[in-house]
Amino acid sequence: MDMEYYSGLSFLIMIVAGFATVILFFGGLLFQMKKWGYGSEGYGKEGQGGSIGGFLKLLLSQIFDKKHEQGVLTTLVMDILIQRRILQRSVLRWVMHITIFWGWIMLFVFSMLIFVVELLHKYGGMFGDTITHGRPIVESFPVIVTLNEVFGYVLLIGVLIAIARRLFITEVRNGTTFYDVFLTGGLFIIVITGFISEWMREGYFLEQYSAIAPPAALFHVVISLLFCVAMIPFTKYIHIIATPLSILTHGGGE
Repeated sequence: MDMEYYSGLSFLIMIVAGFATVILFFGGLLFQMKKWGYGSEGYGKEGQGGSIGGFLKLLLSQIFDKKHEQGVLTTLVMDILIQRRILQRSVLRWVMHITIFWGWIMLFVFSMLIFVVELLHKYGGMFGDTITHGRPIVESFPVIVTLNEVFGYVLLIGVLIAIARRLFITEVRNGTTFYDVFLTGGLFIIVITGFISEWMREGYFLEQYSAIAPPAALFHVVISLLFCVAMIPFTKYIHIIATPLSILTHGGGE
């Protein structure tokens, strides 16, 4: 391969997959905002007719409403990034949510960083003294490799807790639908295939399968982009976006 991206895939494959994902994600997000735009500014008031602009204007006015008991920054840090309200209800649920939340975010950030590095290297001639040619670019940044692996395990812990709760906690198990199983199982498959494709590429105990490392990486990347990014606006995972927005508009709090 002339140029290898994060998982050892060609740059062209990642460009095509990346742009397709972005189009699906933002298309779905605009669709959701249009639906939210049919809401009204308050009880008994007329709706906004599906206006995205109207929705965004209302959203910002509610987020920065001076009637809130705490500031936007406090709400962002304490109620969204630290998720204290979940912690106050259940420590186990908090560990599950916080590990999935930060595991997903950090893996996404690292992938985007390497993608930007590749763009700058390919079209700007940057990082020429840092990157080892003929190897996936991420290997030239050992700190990112290490952190990526750490947060991969962080995400795995959260997913395993989610699975265990649905298997062993009666109340959660009784409320579990096929949709929940599909989403949780899909996230588990993504995490596991990520580790497997990495082990194949690095030649650990799966060294005998190194020849199929690129197809394995492609499978992992495609389902990751579809499941963890493109499908967000169309599934229950929209709460990753909707819940923080709701917390911000209500001023968070304990």
